[in-house]
Amino acid sequence: MALFRGVWSVLSALGKSGADLCAGCGSRLRSSFSFAYVPRCFSSTANSYPKKPLTSYVRFSKEQLPIFKAQNPDAKNSELIRKIAQLWRELPDSEKKIYEDAYRADWQAYKEEISRIHEQLTPSQIISLEKEILQKRLKKKALIKKRVKLKTINENWKNLSSSQKQVYIQLANDDKIRYYNEMKSWEEQMMEVGRNDLIRRTVKHQGKDDTEEY
Repeated sequence: MALFRGVWSVLSALGKSGADLCAGCGSRLRSSFSFAYVPRCFSSTANSYPKKPLTSYVRFSKEQLPIFKAQNPDAKNSELIRKIAQLWRELPDSEKKIYEDAYRADWQAYKEEISRIHEQLTPSQIISLEKEILQKRLKKKALIKKRVKLKTINENWKNLSSSQKQVYIQLANDDKIRYYNEMKSWEEQMMEVGRNDLIRRTVKHQGKDDTEEY
């Protein structure tokens, strides 16, 4: 979770605490604010490179999501996110400004921290660092994309009828039988040429409890 860096200084400059600023929010906001500045400590430049700060809406969403979950334990995350988005759209500008000011403060702290790190590195080190960070970000995006795809596939599977699922179940069973037969044939060939080290110690048959020891 990203650190709420620099927010405390914003609230102090306004002369009010987060709770005071939200005193007039009424039922729109379901929790009081608790912002605090927490300095980052770097164990290594690459692994502890500062993350970009949360946008005002994302910050609001992360704050509200557990509250909405507690109030609607059976609701899906997608439904809760839609409700949070609606709440954000209805939020007065004066209340949104709290999150926007926090984001601007965090962004300024982020830029200053980046500059401080770069001042300690040579140009070649900066290039290598930026490449490594880019690779990590691309890897993370690919992982998120994969999870979204798997989630979509899972939802599609749930929506299939029993008869539709049975087609795929039968194909999977046929594939297991094919794999078992091909593996057994290959292992027999390995035994003939004296490569017992390549053979599985326990070969599982189609039965759940039947095994064949080699």
